[in-house]
Amino acid sequence: MNSGGATGETVAGPGGPALLTRASQAADRNFKYWMIFPAVLVILLIGLFPVIYTLIVSTQNLTMMDEDTTFHGLMHYRALLEDARFWESLLHTFIFVVVALPAELIFGLAMAYLFLERLPGRQIFVALLVLPVITSPIIAGATWRLLFDNRFGPINQILGWFAGEPVPILWTVDPNFVYPAILIAEIWQWTPFMFLLLLAALSNVDQSQIEAAELDGAGFWRTFTRIVLPAIWPVMAIAVLIRALDLFRLFDVIWALTRGGPGTSTETISIYAYVLGFQQFETSYTSAMAFLVIVILAVSITLILRRMEIDR
Repeated sequence: MNSGGATGETVAGPGGPALLTRASQAADRNFKYWMIFPAVLVILLIGLFPVIYTLIVSTQNLTMMDEDTTFHGLMHYRALLEDARFWESLLHTFIFVVVALPAELIFGLAMAYLFLERLPGRQIFVALLVLPVITSPIIAGATWRLLFDNRFGPINQILGWFAGEPVPILWTVDPNFVYPAILIAEIWQWTPFMFLLLLAALSNVDQSQIEAAELDGAGFWRTFTRIVLPAIWPVMAIAVLIRALDLFRLFDVIWALTRGGPGTSTETISIYAYVLGFQQFETSYTSAMAFLVIVILAVSITLILRRMEIDR
């Protein structure tokens, strides 16, 4: 008699095929995660390593004259809390964000509505309006510094024509005019960015709903708030968030126009960090400042995203 094993056949145990099937399904489910794991690892290394390294350096005492890598705890963070110049620069940064961001949004939305219709030469005008965005911010700031120049700049000359007498405004020196000068340059350069995004969003709004609302007697404001705004809100929210983050690190235009002056009246957090880190070489103190700003931004972005409901 032949035993069961003599025929060369393998008899699977109880549940064998089911176990193999479940293992195969689990492998298929995990395969996509293994495929994206290298990319996620690289992103984490690129994003987290500088933050962790900044935190480590902030607990040391690295300066131009000293390379003390021993642990000093929260010494620099305590100094930051008592640093009036740090809080002033943070306040200046928030002022630029609070003033420039709504202005860019309103002007960009108005321009988008203006060019929503098929006007003659529309593409040429849109291309010309986009030129400030592709200009380097440091070049834009230097150009506006020449335009605001008291002796050779055209702005004071044009104002003098309307006033009927010379207008000697020192735009980049007078504390009463430095903020308007910086805001004019910043709004001029980045309003087209808002304009492009909002123009694309408005172009995709369902026109049949707008026409139906107009037939029902709804005015422009009611149509905008009930139909247009909900349709363009996702794009608008992302545009506002991007520009808010960009304004928070505002550096180039101010550095080209005033270098944070007169005194420190227009010094933003980026300029203050640059002065400390790359002119005075207070490396650990600057790292503490950078890490604190990262924490502030992370908390702010989380609250904003929840408010805007982008992450849902």
